[in-house]
Amino acid sequence: MLKKLIITIIQYKMKRIPLLSLCLCLLSLQSFAQNSKKKLDREAIKKMCGCFEVTFNFAETFSYSSDSLYTPSHNETSKALEWAQLIIDEKDKISIQHLLQVGKPSAPHIVKHWRQDWVYENTDFYKYNANNYWKYVSKPKAAVKKQWTQKVYQVDDSPRYEGSGTWVHVDGKSFWENTTDAPLPRREYTTRSDYNLTLRGNRQEITDFGWVHDQDNAKIIREAGKEDVVLAREKGYNTYVRVPDSKCKAAANWWKEHANKWALVRTKWNHVYDRKTDLSLAEKVENKALYKHLFADEIVEENEIDTVIESFVKNETKQTP
Repeated sequence: MLKKLIITIIQYKMKRIPLLSLCLCLLSLQSFAQNSKKKLDREAIKKMCGCFEVTFNFAETFSYSSDSLYTPSHNETSKALEWAQLIIDEKDKISIQHLLQVGKPSAPHIVKHWRQDWVYENTDFYKYNANNYWKYVSKPKAAVKKQWTQKVYQVDDSPRYEGSGTWVHVDGKSFWENTTDAPLPRREYTTRSDYNLTLRGNRQEITDFGWVHDQDNAKIIREAGKEDVVLAREKGYNTYVRVPDSKCKAAANWWKEHANKWALVRTKWNHVYDRKTDLSLAEKVENKALYKHLFADEIVEENEIDTVIESFVKNETKQTP
């Protein structure tokens, strides 16, 4: 459509419009097309908000271990009701907080789940490099032009994984794809220790029923000074089926009650990320994981939150920019 319009302008107006005016017109049309594309991107991202019945499916597809005693991971399927709350809606940033609503509908229990931030033309990355270590990487603007970075965070808002890619809108489909290094998922690191990194192939696709998180993952053994070893591969296929928001009312209300606390947590983490240095985190402090500290009802004040998070940041990563 845009191409035909440009041809029409050139054919019928060239003799009547000065060259400078024609260039300005073409630039205006290009800007309009870019803004329209970005609008479609934002609309697709925000369609991941709301109440969903989620089905998580994972299956190990291939194993490459030479160990005859190697035991593949069991296929896993689980279901949950999940509320995805829009918490930031800015021109170049959208943030969605996920909450699990479990238990009986008459007395549901709410669990703060993962968070995803989408940042337009982001140049600052924390790339996971195994063993609770993230390497800071700054990319040139040209490398991320018109792309959105999906930044995924743990339940305590510490980093998980992130990657950049272009939203595609074609043939009635809207999807985004990226491959990036990530920590092991909880279903794996609580039961396995024979690998230390997941190479995640992520595809987020908006559908008529909600959205799909399609994954093609590799289980990687990474050791310093050695080439990565692929231990196994797995397929993940998680479906988010939209249901009336009223089903997630308890989760929405929980967020209203606790939003201020978690805003303070995000602010502290942003201060850590703004150091723009490699980041190494302790697995436990005082024999407790970070989420157990932050989930405690008595930890609510800004200074308490700051102290807890800093206690997990290892000394070599506490240097200022």
